[in-house]
Amino acid sequence: MSGEAVVLEELVRPIAPAPPRSTSGELVYAIGDIHGRYDLLKASLAQIAADSAREAVGRTPRLVLLGDYIDRGPASAKVLQALVWLSRKSPFALHLLKGNHEQALLHFLDQPEQGEPWLNFGGAETLASYGVAAPGPLASPEAMVAARDALLDQMPASHLQLLSQLELMAVVGDYAFVHAGIRPDRSLAHQSESELLWIRGGFLDAEGPFERVIVHGHTWLNETPQVFEHRIGLDTGAYHTGVLTAVRLDGAMVQLFQARA
Repeated sequence: MSGEAVVLEELVRPIAPAPPRSTSGELVYAIGDIHGRYDLLKASLAQIAADSAREAVGRTPRLVLLGDYIDRGPASAKVLQALVWLSRKSPFALHLLKGNHEQALLHFLDQPEQGEPWLNFGGAETLASYGVAAPGPLASPEAMVAARDALLDQMPASHLQLLSQLELMAVVGDYAFVHAGIRPDRSLAHQSESELLWIRGGFLDAEGPFERVIVHGHTWLNETPQVFEHRIGLDTGAYHTGVLTAVRLDGAMVQLFQARA
């Protein structure tokens, strides 16, 4: 998992969903859950930039990041700084989606006394990336508030602004992009934030079809993405496997890419 020892791997077999899907003429890329792996994000963006230079043909590519930028991996602060840069200077039409880990961080900033669950599922690594020591087990409310205040002292205002402006969903043609998934018995317009950020059961085991093909992260099995006619799961556990997965969608074609440490 060394920071610079990254090999880019393209999964060159195109997959054509049936029935054929449309991106309404747009060239679209999406990247799965990053979880503090700045090295893999940098490599994936380089690969997408090179690919889009070949494939755009006068179009402005659209780039969707599916959330869970922080926690668990070692470089959450650097990932957020990269996203700030992308939001200001990206050659792509950019969509930054909120993940459940971003929601948990925002909850910690608002109500630090309730932040122990976040610390235990990756928040401690995010604090460390900003140079802040995490409170120990069973920390007092005062210790949690002190950790929150220390984080705010270290976190650039641009990071906080970015976190407060994340989207819940992006729709392009026959595809809808969300962090976790959808509740199948509700239209896309009537999904709750909680479902979009946290759902697993009832979505992952649904056979579809859905209103649109759902491109999501949140749940990983191994380093292989989950590609079905009704959903595409791009989370490949980057913080654990060292594999970050991205996809190119163009018309009916689905092209997968991976950056590996």
